[in-house]
Amino acid sequence: MTVHRPPVEVERPLTVAEVAELLGTTKRFPRRLIAEQRIRFVRVGRHVRIPESALQAFIEAGVIEPVTSPRRRRRVA
Repeated sequence: MTVHRPPVEVERPLTVAEVAELLGTTKRFPRRLIAEQRIRFVRVGRHVRIPESALQAFIEAGVIEPVTSPRRRRRVA
């Protein structure tokens, strides 16, 4: 009996250089994120890859929404 499994969707792993280019930084910044374990990554032998979803999650975690407050009127003396 053969078991048919649905195809597994594999996301594209990004290299350190690709992540740096997408973030607009040098390669040192993604390497530091990996060293400090601030971003999810995968080791493939000696190579390190960052899943696209991990990069997206890292970016979303750093998003700061603007604060909207009511305008105050200045008192005229």
